[in-house]
Amino acid sequence: MSVVAAFAVPHPPLIVPGVGHGRERDVAATVAAYEEVARRVADLAPDTLVISSPHTTSYLDYLHISPGPGARGDFADFGDRADGSEVIYDEEFVRELASAAEAVGIPAGTRGERDARLDWGVLVPLHFIQARCRGFRVVRMGLAGFSPLEHYRLGTLVQQTAARLGRRVVYVASGDLSHKLAADGPYGFVPDGPVFDEAVCDALSTGDFLSLLAMDPGLCERAAECGLRSFQIMAGALDGTPVRAELLSHEGPFGVGYGVAAFTPCGPEGSDPARRFEAAYRELHERQLAETRSREDAYVQLARASLESHVRDGRQLELPADLPPELTRRRAGAFVSLKKDGRLRGCIGTIAPTRTSLAEEIAANAVSAGCHDPRFSPVTADELPELVYDVDVLGEPEPVADRSQLDPARYGVIVSTPDGRRGLLLPALDGVDTVDEQLQIAARKGGISLGEKDVRLERFEVVRHL
Repeated sequence: MSVVAAFAVPHPPLIVPGVGHGRERDVAATVAAYEEVARRVADLAPDTLVISSPHTTSYLDYLHISPGPGARGDFADFGDRADGSEVIYDEEFVRELASAAEAVGIPAGTRGERDARLDWGVLVPLHFIQARCRGFRVVRMGLAGFSPLEHYRLGTLVQQTAARLGRRVVYVASGDLSHKLAADGPYGFVPDGPVFDEAVCDALSTGDFLSLLAMDPGLCERAAECGLRSFQIMAGALDGTPVRAELLSHEGPFGVGYGVAAFTPCGPEGSDPARRFEAAYRELHERQLAETRSREDAYVQLARASLESHVRDGRQLELPADLPPELTRRRAGAFVSLKKDGRLRGCIGTIAPTRTSLAEEIAANAVSAGCHDPRFSPVTADELPELVYDVDVLGEPEPVADRSQLDPARYGVIVSTPDGRRGLLLPALDGVDTVDEQLQIAARKGGISLGEKDVRLERFEVVRHL
């Protein structure tokens, strides 16, 4: 057995007494569960502790593994310089893991570390574990903007690397649950916050890792979670392994969900084919994409056809002759948004019409969203089947006197200044729940400070086609 146990844990710094100054007593269940995790890790005496954290160096297109002989860190950013940790990295494990990832085409490795210090997503687990045991080496990993499957596959490589090197490995998946559980919490409340926590806790308590992979991306965004991808790597580290799953605690008194779960192998690795979730997830994911595509209306079909023609054939789409009249006879501004694995992959649009018909507007903006959004690299032909499209047709913008006339669920917003700077945000976006959030994002996109003089606000409605 190479991966001898795995644990999903939260990382609130306030459960460290030097940070919490007594507030840790309000999350006593989490502290007690952490103490139990530390006791179990000590009993297992691992050679290597593999920790994934959402606060370690992370990129959209690269899974970062910390390089070098070791690192240290403390809680100085939280007012506590006295508490911290120092670790020695398992450099051989890191090299083998990075090499294995390269061999199977997963972009992962040690390049691009921005800050070598241990982050609090690692420091909090180490605070408890190192109080009970030392002598192990550490592998520290970040997360990426990849699909659940790519994170899971990296976890399977952790398992394989541990077996190849003969390491006794404990996997620690650091991550909080929803950050929107309470109106008086730091991030506010949305109904999807408790829904997300319940779904994840059900999966952790039963060991249903397929549910962790198949979680609705929109729900995750609205709940403002940070730990799911960490848990997905952990699931891969237990690929094919029968486990005893235990939810040791779950609470959220400060408006953020803290869950602690333990997974103890109860049979040899690879002995339970039903717990190899890659094929099951692929089948489920492909079925969901097919269902989404079957529901696309003429607006979305046009956007898809236009981008696919440009990417695959390098040519501009000839508009179909059977388009509905509202596409060929009407002019309007339109935005085309692309998502891949639930994450934005491109979004470009026009506030007012710039072409002779709405159909031409959508076709052109689809190509721009896929190939000319400066935030992303151009879409490749391999990505086309994975894309999900939204087409928003904009109504006429109207000025508003103040933010009381805005509603992020109903209205998009335009923030502009007399010198021509302008930022726009569409309505009904996952994770944008308040007028303040909507205005801040729109202003930032336009390079505008909301405190500037003569900032102008406009609102508009859209018809969204999915």
